[in-house]
Amino acid sequence: MRPSAAVKAVTLCVQNKQPIFLHGSPGVGKSDVVRQVAKQLGIDLIDLRLSQLDPVDLRGVPSVGPSEANKNVFVTKWNTPVFLPTEGKGILFMDELNSAAQATQAASYQLVLDRKLGDYVLPEGWSIVAAGNRATDRAIVTTMSTALKNRFTHINYDVNNDDWCQWALTDGDIHPAVLGFIRFRPQLLNEFDTESASKAAKDKVARAKDSNAFATPRSWSFLSNLMKANPSKDIEFDLYAGTVGEGPAGELMGYLKHYRNLPDLDALILNPKTTPVPTEMATLYALSTGLASKVRDSNFGAIMTYMERVKKEFQVLCVRDAVTRDRKLAKSKHYIEWAVKNSEVLI
Repeated sequence: MRPSAAVKAVTLCVQNKQPIFLHGSPGVGKSDVVRQVAKQLGIDLIDLRLSQLDPVDLRGVPSVGPSEANKNVFVTKWNTPVFLPTEGKGILFMDELNSAAQATQAASYQLVLDRKLGDYVLPEGWSIVAAGNRATDRAIVTTMSTALKNRFTHINYDVNNDDWCQWALTDGDIHPAVLGFIRFRPQLLNEFDTESASKAAKDKVARAKDSNAFATPRSWSFLSNLMKANPSKDIEFDLYAGTVGEGPAGELMGYLKHYRNLPDLDALILNPKTTPVPTEMATLYALSTGLASKVRDSNFGAIMTYMERVKKEFQVLCVRDAVTRDRKLAKSKHYIEWAVKNSEVLI
């Protein structure tokens, strides 16, 4: 299930108090989906990493004290952990659930099914969402019992380039060069997945899983942050290779040569009719995403004057990215004029 669909599925389950489990590769954005749902619903989120807990941490530390009914009788009481909610509305996110020890998983049975844990009761306004990695991705995974599995609705979470680019433009604050590169080489967004059945493709995925660094949506976000810090040229490749792997980093460095040799975008906006138009595909991706990040209502006309000299697919890319970043642009005169002339490519 692609991320945009997963958001809908999690939202539905949260609103109906149905526990849901997201299965997916490391670094693909499962946690981001849960955070997005909580934000959209305007509710709280408690991120509970079960892999870091022992059974007693979840149940609570026991203490002995007098019974309320008879002060001469001493009973054992379980002290509710402070991380469990007692009021309000929210999502109790049990991340890394299938990486937790089986004893810890067993301690969660009653909480997931009955919304109770000993004397503790999960408040009515709270829902349970869980997530975990797949054993096939060589992550640390503990087999879940059938009793625990049967308490959840299970969703297989898949990476989708269009959804990731949408997130990068709106919430991700991804560097335009990284966004343009993923547009140019979409198969490098997540090295863990391949649609090819060839042995070479499967061997490539296996090598990625054995590496210290590999390309995932999460690692591209890390690389974007490093790029914004303007690392010096003598350490740039090593930093990027240590984040997404040598293969993707090498291709990125090749792309950056085109990106960094773009005409000055501010000068281009001032001279949209005379600035040369590149022909290399990598440069056109870099140019389109770079200009999209600069579009404002005041310069939209000049940018579109230039982009109308470029292949239609890159016009669409630039305009869609610009409007995704700033929805108000869809009401501008220049967007409406362009959309009317190009209605066939916007359907």
